[in-house]
Amino acid sequence: MTRPHILYGLPHSLYTGPARAYLRKSGVAFVERSAREPEFRQQVMPAIGRSIIPVLVTPEGQIVQDSVDIIDHVEAAGTALSAYPESPRHLFLAHLFQLFGSQGLLRAAMHYRWSYYGAQGAFLDHAFGVSGAEDDPSRGAMRKMQSYLPGLGVRPDTIPLIEQGYHDLLAALEAHLSVHPYLLGGRPSIGDYGLFGPLFAHLGRDPVPADIMKRQAPATFRWIERLHAPDLDIPDMPNADGWLPGDATPETLEALVVEMGAEMGAELAAKLAWLEDHYQRLAPVDGDPVSAKPHQRTLGVTPSRYRGVPDEVGVQPYLLYMVQRTEAALAALKDADRAWADALLARSGLGCLGEARQARVDRRNHIEVWARP
Repeated sequence: MTRPHILYGLPHSLYTGPARAYLRKSGVAFVERSAREPEFRQQVMPAIGRSIIPVLVTPEGQIVQDSVDIIDHVEAAGTALSAYPESPRHLFLAHLFQLFGSQGLLRAAMHYRWSYYGAQGAFLDHAFGVSGAEDDPSRGAMRKMQSYLPGLGVRPDTIPLIEQGYHDLLAALEAHLSVHPYLLGGRPSIGDYGLFGPLFAHLGRDPVPADIMKRQAPATFRWIERLHAPDLDIPDMPNADGWLPGDATPETLEALVVEMGAEMGAELAAKLAWLEDHYQRLAPVDGDPVSAKPHQRTLGVTPSRYRGVPDEVGVQPYLLYMVQRTEAALAALKDADRAWADALLARSGLGCLGEARQARVDRRNHIEVWARP
């Protein structure tokens, strides 16, 4: 028998979720193993240079790290259910949703997980494998996760806005997913998988935010179930068939983009400006690592605004890696399509996408590096 792929991850991991869901939908034979297993520490970590998930190990021994790259690896090999839409407009939207899921929802996802630890501690302790011992290393991992909140802009004055933003996002998703099984019709795109990460692992699984979702947005919770199924799982929407026809962009879809802009637009512009300034001052050589250590995720902090409130947030170079993918899809749009996209971005407060900048991030040998033209 052919050996299966091995997906190293964890059930509650935000970035493992998209990879797992995509592999199931694509019919890829795989087994999922915990990143706590000795093989991960002894064989995978030395190869990738850091402890990070998800990681896919192919039957041939090739290692692919990051859910985005895992999806692209399978796509390159060929799949009957591609996650990349054929319409240029839909492809751009799919990348935009993937960017938002990867970056724009981190604040809400981490807030609802850790700010409500007192209300869902037993669930999280179980997820992280915490024992009764005070020196259990899992407790240290949880404390480290909690320490990220200030850098994500989670503070007493922003928490009410974060929670209102979550309710507003669920309302926008519910309006669309009550009519369509997936974002772009009857099949999932990279945009669905991108949003699935935080909306499943944190917001749709942890008790406090999951209860809100189930009560206020049942169609959104049903979308989560669909994405985790090995087939399309649309018996309740039997007339859905393939992508939305033509270049259709329903009002509910564009309203979702507007809500995304309200959540991350100002912060995205501030982070991109900080990264460009940092790049210009640093003047790196092509291939230089973006950070001093492979596991270092944040390069600095920048002042910003969150839903009108002054804010200060950490800047991760991985953001630029995701932005570049979205901007490539934007640059591929022509004439009326580009005019439509520019107008949508401007209306949504996401006009920073597509602006000229020299800073670029690539991934080589499993780490992010500066890339010069």
